[in-house]
Amino acid sequence: MTSNTHFQPEALRALASARRSITLYGALTATALGAVVVVAATGHTVNTFMWVRAVLLPVIAYVLHRITASAAGGSRRAFDRVSTLAVIMPVAIIGVDLIPGVCPPWYAVTQTLCMLPVIHVAFLTRRTALKAAFPKAG
Repeated sequence: MTSNTHFQPEALRALASARRSITLYGALTATALGAVVVVAATGHTVNTFMWVRAVLLPVIAYVLHRITASAAGGSRRAFDRVSTLAVIMPVAIIGVDLIPGVCPPWYAVTQTLCMLPVIHVAFLTRRTALKAAFPKAG
């Protein structure tokens, strides 16, 4: 484990940006959950898939925020997890939403918007500053 006091300023800025992006992701997923609640409360159809995802994604946002905080604290393992999840999550979330009949278009658009901050993290974790801050072991 590396101490964050040894990070270069550019790496510290990138990690802070990643944390802000994950916080934004959490806020967006909470808003998406609120939208599902409102849609259901107004008598429109909300399927089980939408409910499950709407509840799970804010929980995942919290976990991802904690992992990102660990990475900012110097954990190489946490950095690897954030880096990997930031690539897999958007592909999985958006990919499933594109399957016809899984969810209505408005929900697919909402979920895609929620993924934008995560995509930003995927790019951040692949920049030179963070790769240098978390060199591969071996």
